[in-house]
Amino acid sequence: MFSRGWFRRSMPRGLFGRSLIIIVMPVVVLQAVVTYLLFDRQWEAVTTRISRGVAAQIALFVQSYETLGPDRFAGEVVRLQETTFGLVPVVKQGEKLPETESPAFEVLKQVFVRELSTRIGRPVWVDSDSLEDLVDIRIQLDGAVMQVMAERKRVMSTNTHVWVLWMMGTALVLLSVAILFLRNQIRPIVRLADAAEAFGKGRDVPDFRPSGATEVRRASLAFIDMRERISRFVQQRTDMLAGVSHDLRTPLTRMKLELAMMKDSGSIQALKGDVEEMERMLEEYLAFARGQAGESASETDLGQLLKDVVASAKRKSDAKAAKPVELSVKDDLIVELRPNAMRRCVTNLLENALRHGTRSEVSAAMNGSTIEIAVDDDGPGIPPEQREEAFRPFHRLDSGRTLSSGGVGLGLAIARDIARGHGGDISLGESKLGGLRAVVRLPV
Repeated sequence: MFSRGWFRRSMPRGLFGRSLIIIVMPVVVLQAVVTYLLFDRQWEAVTTRISRGVAAQIALFVQSYETLGPDRFAGEVVRLQETTFGLVPVVKQGEKLPETESPAFEVLKQVFVRELSTRIGRPVWVDSDSLEDLVDIRIQLDGAVMQVMAERKRVMSTNTHVWVLWMMGTALVLLSVAILFLRNQIRPIVRLADAAEAFGKGRDVPDFRPSGATEVRRASLAFIDMRERISRFVQQRTDMLAGVSHDLRTPLTRMKLELAMMKDSGSIQALKGDVEEMERMLEEYLAFARGQAGESASETDLGQLLKDVVASAKRKSDAKAAKPVELSVKDDLIVELRPNAMRRCVTNLLENALRHGTRSEVSAAMNGSTIEIAVDDDGPGIPPEQREEAFRPFHRLDSGRTLSSGGVGLGLAIARDIARGHGGDISLGESKLGGLRAVVRLPV
């Protein structure tokens, strides 16, 4: 007995396959019913009517043979040929019926042989396989065998192939129409799914237009409205933060000018450091709010992008304290993404690795239908129960670290925001170097 789980697994996963089954299954059931009622029953009924006439004629031969005797019956054969439409009996004296079973179609055994045996009350042997268009009919007489060669169409219905061809032809025509109709109906749903997937990966879908049935058009219009609302919200957020940044930069610039005109002292240097830190914080806040707005996705050589990020990180590292960074790109990775946003995502992860470790490694490779970018370090790492908290904006796990030690708690948040904007995500784990491993997974 099949379980429901097996039935679900055996069903097609796509809407086209399931819809096709909904249409095909009734056609198959209908064909089976029609085959049984019209083919089997009709064939048997027609064969019964035909075979009764032939059985009656052969029974007349046997009766005439028994009445007239062998010699007189031989003289009547020519006249019988003219009145029985080509059925000519041949009497073979001294022969017996073959001992093998009659090689006849099942319908002949059930209808014709039964009918003939009932009429004459003698053994009957029928062969419908050996000859192409004839049926060999033999009746056991007293000391002889009467053989009658009849055309197959006179004994049974031979136009059954017409029924089969008509049914198969009709089924194929209906199935072809159903496939064409279903493809046209499902194509708008596929386009809607592709557009939603592309939008989820941060790619533009400007050529998407509603089409198809009323329900699909409603879903498409709802998707377009949702896309416009999200884009408008992101743009408004970007514009607002850009305005705030501009307004705050003006007084900060005046403060820097005034501090530059003052005499150097310990307090002045501290104030300059605070102003620079405020500028850096402001840039990070704006970058977090801006995300990927204003940049279009394009075909990008991910390997070259990672080389640029690593080279930039090495230059900054050499300017302070040299920390080795290794790069490993196994494949020729050409991906459609927002290059500047992805560069900032990897840069944030690499800067975080260099900040807490002494050496780092950046790698990228294909894993099925996903590209994985991994950043490893040999730092202290993050406990498993705190890894998800590390992505919270403005949240720093090391509460004792001061602002001057670097970071305002936005690096990982910005990186995850960019990865999710491309339809992917970032996960944290244990590194082979002994520290933290950050993996960016992007769908291709």
